[in-house]
Amino acid sequence: MPFDFVLPDLGEGTTEGEIRKWVIKEGDAVEEHQTVLEIETDKAVVEVPSPKKGKVVKIHREVGEIVKVGEVLMTIALEGEAAAKEEKSKREERPKSVSVVGVLPDKEEEILATPAVRALAKDLGVNLESVKGSGPGGSITKEDVMKASPQEKKAEDQYGPVERIPLRGVRRTIAKNLILSQKTTAFVTGMEEADITELWNLREKEKKGLQEKGVHLTFMPFFIKAVYHALTDHPMLNASVDEEREEIVIKKYFNIGVAVDTPDGLMVPVIREAVRKTIHELAVELQDLSQKARDRKIKLEEMRGSTFTITNYGHFGGTFATPIINYPDVAILGTGKISEKPWVKDNQIVIRRILPLSLTFDHRVTDGVEATKFLTRIVNYIEDPALLFIESA
Repeated sequence: MPFDFVLPDLGEGTTEGEIRKWVIKEGDAVEEHQTVLEIETDKAVVEVPSPKKGKVVKIHREVGEIVKVGEVLMTIALEGEAAAKEEKSKREERPKSVSVVGVLPDKEEEILATPAVRALAKDLGVNLESVKGSGPGGSITKEDVMKASPQEKKAEDQYGPVERIPLRGVRRTIAKNLILSQKTTAFVTGMEEADITELWNLREKEKKGLQEKGVHLTFMPFFIKAVYHALTDHPMLNASVDEEREEIVIKKYFNIGVAVDTPDGLMVPVIREAVRKTIHELAVELQDLSQKARDRKIKLEEMRGSTFTITNYGHFGGTFATPIINYPDVAILGTGKISEKPWVKDNQIVIRRILPLSLTFDHRVTDGVEATKFLTRIVNYIEDPALLFIESA
């Protein structure tokens, strides 16, 4: 008998996904392990393979639909079975009812719409099965299709024109995660400024050599190193909360998430075991992961398992902020725009390059004193970058 292929468990607690693209269509033959569709889940696009070899009899869900694990995606007539052929024969042999206007259509063909209406529905992404026709005999008109179209939702409220955009894809995942973070953490943000003139000069000195090797050296590798060293002194910031068991889980490993802006929304690739990597290696990995995130080619496992997160909104002109914790982490560091400012150094007012820092932490896990010491420690490392190389891992 035909095989109903359901959305499988994609791991890491994933419970649902949005259908982004069907690679096959009804009537196609598929091989076992052949990719049949792309599912967007938890900020990443996953290619889903067919578990069986056979012929696609029916595709049950459309592009843009949210599907939960265990729900049927498509039906496959397994190789060697005649299920699809038999079903077609039954339909052909079924006697058709006759009316004064001719032969009534079968159930699967009872959508009454002209080719022009069907073409319009396809262009607008409207499923005709969900449209109630207002034309003669219940036929679907162009007006019916327009009313069912997402474009028709560009309507008005009581104050003027509005446009309604479905909350889908990465934006939907971001919204869910941020609400979860806000609901489950007692968040507080502390702020500080750091004189990173020495770090600026070090980067300027080294970046040309790396550019010749095709590597773009940003400040992020140095920030990652500083955060790692500070976390070793303040492990309560490298933790999560087990809500069910009411336990604080202190991580003995250090995986740093780095927020990346993409055309589809914010993604957070994870740098694993930063302690084992040089500044050069971190720069290469950051460049690679960031590009994969922007191209939507990043894998789920490359965005899982962070213990602390860094977000750089300074690249876009921001200074201080109150960044939201990347759940289930308990802290996140925000770096703002580096600017030249008058600064007191050795009892002299000089122009220095100043970096604004914002640390949001979960007050359930640690107190303001500990968080302030942690932030101050980060400042020490980036104001005197030599400490990053002098202090042992």
